Amino acid sequence: MSTPADHKPLKTPPKVPPVPRPSSSVLLISPTNQILLLHRVRTSSSFASAHVFPGGALSKSHDGPIPDVDSPDRHRDGPAYRLAAVRETFEECGILLANNKTTGRLFTEITDAEREEGRKAVHSGKTKFNDLLEKWGAVPDTDALIPFTRWVTPPNVPKRFTTQMYIYFLPVGSVLPGSNNKTDKTSGPVPSSGLEEEDAIVIPNPTHDGGIEHTAARFLPPNKWIDLARQNRIILFPPQFFLTLTLAPYLSPSVTSPSSPIPSPAELQRERERLLEFLDRPRVYGGESEVSFAEACISPIVLGKGEYGEKNQDGVGKGVDKYTAVLNLERPGKEVEQSDPSRRGIREWVVTTKFKGEGPRDVDVRRRDEILGGGGGKL
Repeated sequence: MSTPADHKPLKTPPKVPPVPRPSSSVLLISPTNQILLLHRVRTSSSFASAHVFPGGALSKSHDGPIPDVDSPDRHRDGPAYRLAAVRETFEECGILLANNKTTGRLFTEITDAEREEGRKAVHSGKTKFNDLLEKWGAVPDTDALIPFTRWVTPPNVPKRFTTQMYIYFLPVGSVLPGSNNKTDKTSGPVPSSGLEEEDAIVIPNPTHDGGIEHTAARFLPPNKWIDLARQNRIILFPPQFFLTLTLAPYLSPSVTSPSSPIPSPAELQRERERLLEFLDRPRVYGGESEVSFAEACISPIVLGKGEYGEKNQDGVGKGVDKYTAVLNLERPGKEVEQSDPSRRGIREWVVTTKFKGEGPRDVDVRRRDEILGGGGGKL
């Protein structure tokens, strides 16, 4: 379980930084193009922990061989990362990203009791994940995972990970229990799927893990999660904020309240296609080719605090006060640079935030030019 201290930068970096532990996370997109976040357990009576994507560390026993520390594959998408993404999503929210061996459709042919029993057995190590899937007649849907950046915890943080992020789209037209194709307390109004009731894929509502690591699991439009974070009503760490903000203009952008109408299935599919077009589009910054979101490897490093706009003679850095840290996203981290010099991060944006006792606050994403010189604006 993570605590705020595990993620807060140390004033004096350790002489030998801990080795980043391989992990996977999934940006799970609902049938109505909302994104799932889990609320971490509280670590004290005054601190509500961060909201995170489902995910966790790779396991050799569950996920297969893990690339060695010095291998370039340690920091690249691969079979173990993909299987861990499916397994951890199942363990943490109960939704199984697997297909029925016979029909090829998303596997949902188990009861809630069977799902919870299997989830606990895998989490406790009593059952291997692949053995459980074989018993159920399911295969992990690893091919549908879309790589969406990798994040390597910087060396001045006590607990470090090299995390492969993925996007996974639950089928448009599928439904959540109790929604009746109209409304659902978890993900909002649901449009008619156009399928006969017996043909519709019924996806289980996401649930927390009983308070072991999370206290809530909820789908909301990306823009609503960003609004909550900007109001400091929830805590999003820089990777979660950056990636959720990137999705916001494309997925459910018109859903601004519980009463907002949900787009038709055709429009929901077009939203997904527009997002994928954006992710596939060649990126250019400063007249030079930029790395794709699939290949980007980011180790956010604090450039400084209160330096921009105060010490620069050109007067750049408007809006960055002396309490705000500026995180550079263009480097992949020392370990990655040593094993694979071709890897790069993203130069176009920086993250600004204030690190406080309960975690990062006032997190935002700004154009690099706005902070380090020139014009620009927020993402």
